[in-house]
Amino acid sequence: MKPEISLRQDRSPSADPYIEKGVCYVFFAYETAFSIDLDRAEQRIHQTTQRETLPRKRRAPSYFEYQPPPLRVTQPMTAIALDSFRTGETVDLVVYDFGSISVVYSIAINGPLIKLLGLSEELYDNQALLADSRRRVEEILRVIGDAAIEAQIADFVEDYVIFQIESLTPPLTPSELCSKYAPRLTQILRGERDPLSDQEAEDALAARMSYRPDDVAILDWNAALLVDREGDDIRAVLEFANVELLEMRYLDQKLDRALDQAYEALSKRSWQRVPFFRSYGADLRRVAQLQAESAVLFEGVNNTLKLLGDQYLARVYRQASKRFHLEEWDASILRKLETLKSIYAMISDQVTDRRMELLEWVIIVLIAVSVALELIHRLP
Repeated sequence: MKPEISLRQDRSPSADPYIEKGVCYVFFAYETAFSIDLDRAEQRIHQTTQRETLPRKRRAPSYFEYQPPPLRVTQPMTAIALDSFRTGETVDLVVYDFGSISVVYSIAINGPLIKLLGLSEELYDNQALLADSRRRVEEILRVIGDAAIEAQIADFVEDYVIFQIESLTPPLTPSELCSKYAPRLTQILRGERDPLSDQEAEDALAARMSYRPDDVAILDWNAALLVDREGDDIRAVLEFANVELLEMRYLDQKLDRALDQAYEALSKRSWQRVPFFRSYGADLRRVAQLQAESAVLFEGVNNTLKLLGDQYLARVYRQASKRFHLEEWDASILRKLETLKSIYAMISDQVTDRRMELLEWVIIVLIAVSVALELIHRLP
């Protein structure tokens, strides 16, 4: 049985710092289609919509934008109870042109820092939010209709949580917060009720960065903690990184299936009675289509967010990429694309060999027929 933790609002110096104002954001990313025509989708959606641009609360170059801008849809909702908190009365859906939809819930937070631990535990694999988000994705796909090309919701989802604290009592510098309350922050980020080791605390708080002396962003693999009055830009980057992770997972699974099909096509037995009459055209077209679709999706995801220059948000994105192991996913996908390309070349070579073999047999038969006709002609 888990030990009970007092949630009394104790503001004494020895207690956890008190959150005067903050918001928790919960993201659910879904793979829904091969691609989505955002202009047509915008015309068919009747709820409040807007084209998303990357907020620039800090200095960033003008090319720090989405290409093309995703579509944000705001919908009303009935608040859902989560531990001692409740979701807001609206939910946002962000639609990307490469087929992903991100569902964003907001939860107002205040009280002792320890209250975030209960919320973090409640949000881990929360079935109520998961069911609500999937229902909303299915609904918006029905609304946009054929604006979504090859619409089909994948059977897995990628979620992420951001705790944004705007003000604390007593005020703490980022270094004071991370040094004095490292165990508590680690539990919140990892969603663990029991205390964790010093090594886990060091790892959970390793990806930490600040833009000003009074703000800090701590990025972990499942959640992030922001102490910042203006965190819209960081949240946007982290939301996209979560969507990118989803797409990498989806593409990796898709390539696994494509490789299985390609191997099957390549290893078909060639000892049939008339192997040269076998047609590899269908296999070749299928492998080529899988290769092209995977390459288009990979490029579409990686080129959506333009991150150039050594700016603060670019550093946030790089840290998030490390936490999500996006570089490893990229390397795995590129390796599988190369393997698929080599299999395509092998099948193409087999097709060429079969055609050459057939041509040789045709020539042999024609020569034999010619000789036979000549012999018959010379018979008395």
